[in-house]
Amino acid sequence: MISTKVHHVSINVEDINRSRDFYLSLFSFKVLDRPKSAPEGVWLEMDDKRQLHLILGTTPDDSGQHFALEVSDLDDACDHIRGCGVEIRGPFPNGGYVQAFIHDPDGNRVEINQIKANKH
Repeated sequence: MISTKVHHVSINVEDINRSRDFYLSLFSFKVLDRPKSAPEGVWLEMDDKRQLHLILGTTPDDSGQHFALEVSDLDDACDHIRGCGVEIRGPFPNGGYVQAFIHDPDGNRVEINQIKANKH
């Protein structure tokens, strides 16, 4: 077996600046330098040094694909997201965690979850 961790997630977006601003307004990400050989887009670093790459391209139809971001307090995160004017579904209990879902401006689904939540 090979031990692995996620290094980055890449998603297609149709407007780089709009998507960058969306993710920076909701989450504590920071903009990274993009390698010159990389496709057109923006590289963002998340709190845990993982990366989200926003790649200029056509966004696929939402058929369930998504990536998930873990937060320490889902209720606070949902309040913040709603306060930014973004529609959010949830939170919903799901086994040992709770989750909520948003869509970015290009329709990419993003799960926000809290592991082992006691509130829900």
